Amino acid sequence: MKKTVVSILFLLTFSIFGFQCSFLERTEEPVDYWENPAQLDLDEIVKRGFIRAIVDNSSTSYYIYRGRRMGYEFEMLRNLATALGVRLHLIVKSDIEEAFYLLNQGRADIIAMNLAISEERKNFAAFTAPLGSIGTVLVQRKKSDPVQNLSDLEDKIIHIQKDAIFKSQLCSLQQNLGISLTIIEEKGPSDHFINRVVKEEIEYTVVDKVIALVNSTYYDGLDIDLEISPKEDVAWAIRKNAPQLEKAVNDWIRSKDKTGYIKTLYAKYFQNTKNSYFRTNSPFSSLAGNSISPFDNMIKRGADELGWDWRMLASLIYKESRFDTSATSYAGATGLLQLMPVTLERFGVENPNDPMESLMGGVNYLKYLDKFWRERVPESNERIKFILASYNIGHGHVLDAYNLTMKYKKNSQNWSNVAQFLKLKTNPEYYRDPVSKSGYAKGHLAVSYVDDIMILYDSYRVLIEP
Repeated sequence: MKKTVVSILFLLTFSIFGFQCSFLERTEEPVDYWENPAQLDLDEIVKRGFIRAIVDNSSTSYYIYRGRRMGYEFEMLRNLATALGVRLHLIVKSDIEEAFYLLNQGRADIIAMNLAISEERKNFAAFTAPLGSIGTVLVQRKKSDPVQNLSDLEDKIIHIQKDAIFKSQLCSLQQNLGISLTIIEEKGPSDHFINRVVKEEIEYTVVDKVIALVNSTYYDGLDIDLEISPKEDVAWAIRKNAPQLEKAVNDWIRSKDKTGYIKTLYAKYFQNTKNSYFRTNSPFSSLAGNSISPFDNMIKRGADELGWDWRMLASLIYKESRFDTSATSYAGATGLLQLMPVTLERFGVENPNDPMESLMGGVNYLKYLDKFWRERVPESNERIKFILASYNIGHGHVLDAYNLTMKYKKNSQNWSNVAQFLKLKTNPEYYRDPVSKSGYAKGHLAVSYVDDIMILYDSYRVLIEP
């Protein structure tokens, strides 16, 4: 009975206080998800048309600000995707082990985090050429008796991001200095742990120095002076059996390094601290608030009318006007949803500069399009894509593509099939076909329009609560 009680107490202590580094801990059997990685290289990615990258929702990696996607990794990946001739699909994760799992399962192609290159991690993936070098620091509150030397970490409890390089760095310190400290690993980005230090929920954390520097501009009470580890190279991770992709990414890195693009982008996010502060602390930032725009309440009312997720309607509005009520296109479209004068009149909009009136005029037009497609495409998630394409190019052209899809015996209720024929409407063989009533159209632009909105919606859906 006594032995059982002791065992239970040990387990409770471990779960509450974390672990201390030991030889036994370092000899755990590694997981085997990386032993047979998915066979997927650049040729298949290009054929598929998009590249999937894992990023972190943090003040430096990826976030939403006033409806716009921002972040150091995001902008680099967007540039890379353009260079590869593909679209960019993002997967937001802070769990590093899960990121390596998704990579090797073929559900992601790149882990775009500033990963320190270690021998252990080389078991799980190949690494790109270095994208820079980053040191790590202890983050604590400014107080009368701060930790000033590494030996002062004796008996301290340090909370860190799970599966980050910080664990091995602290374990090395413990072994080399002969000190005892407790490490608690938890899921979440580095910003999360810094916020917990600020709120006095935890005493200490360890993060990359650049992230600590950015956050120290927001919070005057942070002490980030103690270096845990000097600078070391950081890179992105790629499957070990994807040499084409690895070469292409490395060629891109070398090219962008020569032009100064990477240094310029680094300065934007890590050195321009004033702008970083406003972006990441705004109520319209996914890091500090849960708002996309000043018009969220109106958008939610409009989305209720449509039966849509409000973040989908917000994605359409951002694509059309970037939430600028005074925006006017070269063709004369105005307002949040960029309606043409004839459409404004048809759906009862007298003042297109009035955000609510303009928005509801667009909603009424979308309801009309929904009614047009409802019987043809009963499934709502597919139908939204038909509606978006119709909003961009006109439902007549989309109907032509729908009819062509049926003529060639494809599933006309599937957007991807119809999209292929919509892109063919620049070809006389298809736009002069008897089932095509609306003639020539740059259908590929409408298909890209739908893709842009759906990709933005995916980001809003992940980063902004319903």
